[in-house]
Amino acid sequence: MSNRKEKFTTSSDIELKNEFTAADSTNSELGTPGQYPFTRGVYETMYRSRLWTMRQYAGFSTAKESNERYKYLLSQGTTGLSVAFDLPTQIGYDSDHGMALGEVGKVGVAIDSLADMEQLFDGIPLDKVSTSMTINATASILLALYIAVGKKQGVAPAKLNGTIQNDILKEYIARGTYIYPPKPSLRIITDIFAYCAAEVPNWNTISISGYHIREAGSTAVQEVAFTLADGICYVQAAIDAGLAVDKFAPRLAFFFNSHNNFLEEVAKFRAARRLWAKIMKDRFGARDPKSQMLRFHTQTAGSTLTAQQPEVNVIRTTLQALAAVLGGTQSLHTNGRDEALSLPTEDAARIALRTQQVIAHESGVADIVDALGGSYAIEYLTNEIERRAVEYITKIDEMGGMLAAIEAGYVQREIERAAYDYQKAVEAQTEIVVGVNKFQVAEDTPIPTLKIDPATEESQRLRVQKVRAERDADAAMKTLADVESAAKSGENLMPRIIAAVESYATLGEIADAMRCVFGEYQDSM
Repeated sequence: MSNRKEKFTTSSDIELKNEFTAADSTNSELGTPGQYPFTRGVYETMYRSRLWTMRQYAGFSTAKESNERYKYLLSQGTTGLSVAFDLPTQIGYDSDHGMALGEVGKVGVAIDSLADMEQLFDGIPLDKVSTSMTINATASILLALYIAVGKKQGVAPAKLNGTIQNDILKEYIARGTYIYPPKPSLRIITDIFAYCAAEVPNWNTISISGYHIREAGSTAVQEVAFTLADGICYVQAAIDAGLAVDKFAPRLAFFFNSHNNFLEEVAKFRAARRLWAKIMKDRFGARDPKSQMLRFHTQTAGSTLTAQQPEVNVIRTTLQALAAVLGGTQSLHTNGRDEALSLPTEDAARIALRTQQVIAHESGVADIVDALGGSYAIEYLTNEIERRAVEYITKIDEMGGMLAAIEAGYVQREIERAAYDYQKAVEAQTEIVVGVNKFQVAEDTPIPTLKIDPATEESQRLRVQKVRAERDADAAMKTLADVESAAKSGENLMPRIIAAVESYATLGEIADAMRCVFGEYQDSM
């Protein structure tokens, strides 16, 4: 009987044999959960003692509407908030700027000033929740706003828990929401590392993100390799800035995609964890085990969601979430079934959250640490993903590091090639996407989608103008001058940015103060 395919491979073109044996999983470095090299997980008991943080990525329209969604999600069992910001906020423009036209509140919440941030977290005690903020170029400003809200609530910075994405390198690679050139961007990031190590010790200062690299079309191996290469660049930049590795490295975090190839995804997380431990110990001399741990948040793969037969997306998301849990994630977001069509509705967000809760409380997989560890196929894939990722990292090192590789366009071209190969496979039907290139239906049943009120933009424009009109203008202008001065002098920017947001200087004004000094990045690709 012939096979249905001539050759079975993973997304990274790793060939899958008909069967795997003990010989395929030699040198697997299994180790013990909670101990170097952390192949089996960063904690000894994993979910037996504490489940992963269940986040739902949310943010749309105004701060008031997003606040209502957060309170709803918390009432439904979400254990951490995850904030999505609109495009103008991500690239440092206020809602009344010409560049913001048509984008206010569309793909996330609009945050222009401390007034918006206060409203976003109204009635949500910041000493009781963990908040992840998906923000990069303006991460320093959003963190400052969060700290300022905490102070107004009576919560000291040392009591705040959460994460800022703050990963600018992947913006040059895969997303494009950058402001400043790479070198000043790295300076801002290392300023955040230093400030938080001293003042906000429970804050994860960066979430080094493979998610967007994968969404851009990379393979699983490329996701691991390019994400860890970015991490190497950040660690080296911090060391070059005079920071001791064991002072800042325990608060580094990662953010990965969970895609469709179930076994490869489980192995990918295990390989990334083990490889990072080796990099931190052997390359950077980290001695604190917390510096060697790769702790990561996972989001299910938005790029796999289909507008056709959107109910099937619930099944895709369930498998992807299960792979993340079996791979040992510390935090998880599950996508809504409708996200190929719009931001998720309340119903879709609830079903996505319930997916995590069923896995946690009904499936039994959270009761065993590294339940698939020792599987011949899993150990083979873990080893192979690590080996191939090391080859990429070695090549990037030979090019002069990740910044040089990005500037040469190498990383971007590798991702584009992988995306092109996958699209060709879909068109040739050697890769099946249910409901898209096979198993179609004549007419899809429409589902409800979230629509943003067009009036949102005008109301937000008026709101930021009101803030400017009512604040102490002289005090705000002085703090903005101080931000510009700090950018020029090299002193840590964070105290100056916090003072600026507390004076109700706007996000766009603060970003502009740094633009005056750092300039803007122009993509030459």
